[in-house]
Amino acid sequence: MIQRTFYLLSILLVTISCNSSFSEKEKEEYRVKGKEIAEASFLALSTQLTEQMKAGGPAQAIPFCNQKAMPITNELSDKFEATIKRTSNNLRNPDNAPSKRESEILADFQKMKMDGKQLSPIVELDANNKKHFYAPIILKANCLVCHGKLNETVNIKTDSIIKSLYSNDKAIGYNEGDLRGIWSITFKN
Repeated sequence: MIQRTFYLLSILLVTISCNSSFSEKEKEEYRVKGKEIAEASFLALSTQLTEQMKAGGPAQAIPFCNQKAMPITNELSDKFEATIKRTSNNLRNPDNAPSKRESEILADFQKMKMDGKQLSPIVELDANNKKHFYAPIILKANCLVCHGKLNETVNIKTDSIIKSLYSNDKAIGYNEGDLRGIWSITFKN
């Protein structure tokens, strides 16, 4: 009887561990999917922000971002059957606050960046068997108008507009090439 119980328990443990494993092939599939989603999300957001900047500069682009960035991301989340989030330790919008795991990923990427290592996306399986994709967001030169240094690339008028919409803004003071945050994508299936 003890041997049979041990045998059944062993089969159960093997079954559980097999169900929660994440093969290298699956990781690569989700890495490709994650990159596709992050790139499509970046393109959608940056295209519309660029249009707003051309039409009215930061005075038009900042309110647009405040009102439309999350709905655009939510629309893409539905399209790709994933939860898409941009987060950072230096938030502009508190609704984008990082989870504990996202904070750990941000810290790891920041350390790697400081050590001169190349940042690559991370794909992992959580305790609930949900698949996650995390990728760094590196600041581009055109982002400095709203995320750069005050009185260098961000003027007082732009800073005032930002502060009027985001009273606790911390998403400023960056240089081109800095780690701005991460894409955090959770796949629904």
